[in-house]
Amino acid sequence: MDLTTFFQAVITGVLMAGIYALVAIGLTLIFGVVRIVNFAHGEFVMVGMYVTFWLWKLWGVDPYLSLLITMPVLFVFGVLVQRFLFRPILSAPDMAQIFLTVGLSVVLMNAALFFFTADFRSVKTTYSEWALRVAGVTLGVPRIFAFAGALVLAGLLTLFLSKTDIGKALRAVAQDREVSMLLGIDPERMYLLAVGLGAALAGAAGGLIVPFFYVFPTVGVVFVLIAFVVVILGTLGSIRGALLASLIVGVAESLGILFAGADLGLVMVFAILVATLILKPSGLMGQA
Repeated sequence: MDLTTFFQAVITGVLMAGIYALVAIGLTLIFGVVRIVNFAHGEFVMVGMYVTFWLWKLWGVDPYLSLLITMPVLFVFGVLVQRFLFRPILSAPDMAQIFLTVGLSVVLMNAALFFFTADFRSVKTTYSEWALRVAGVTLGVPRIFAFAGALVLAGLLTLFLSKTDIGKALRAVAQDREVSMLLGIDPERMYLLAVGLGAALAGAAGGLIVPFFYVFPTVGVVFVLIAFVVVILGTLGSIRGALLASLIVGVAESLGILFAGADLGLVMVFAILVATLILKPSGLMGQA
């Protein structure tokens, strides 16, 4: 194996890490504020992918322009999920919460199978096959767009949480719900906003990868597994940890595929997860 192949794998992993980070940030935002582990988060990505696909298929809307529609649609979807599904079980035992989110995942997956069949679908745009070649390394233009878009959205979310009053209110609820209520913050509204934003980020991730990733009903399983690895590595509830962990996971998966084959790419990822849990159980950004 030459150095060019190695660097190709590393850069491919870095570019995919942007998408993993966006999915994981949405997941960790929901947990950080609402304190519920959403096992249906991968299906939020799947819904975003299908919304993007059908906007392109029926009306010819460019996948990246369709984010202006996909993100609001997923935001509303997330608000409805919080209002009618998550809210009634927030005080329930952890097992009830797990069963509900897993059940939601199964319902969404089977609904997609029923309405759209198990066919693999793809979006072909004028730039789908575009590529840049730098020092012998090939960079797919859609992957670059997806990485850049993910970084922009992650940056906007960070600014929103740190600079706006609503963002600070979200952080206050995440840190201490009772104290935030004394300050006049309505936790229920913050819960709706958190799940809506988390779903919108998942939908955005789905829309960003459609130009180079197949759309099918069970695609969310892939992303929810990666997202959970990322948030555990980076410490559940930490956005900075999710960004750092996504880079590690993206590169590890890509190198695993290079050295061990496509079917064993995730083995490297889970090996790193196990090693981290043994050496630093609180995660990369956690404290003892």
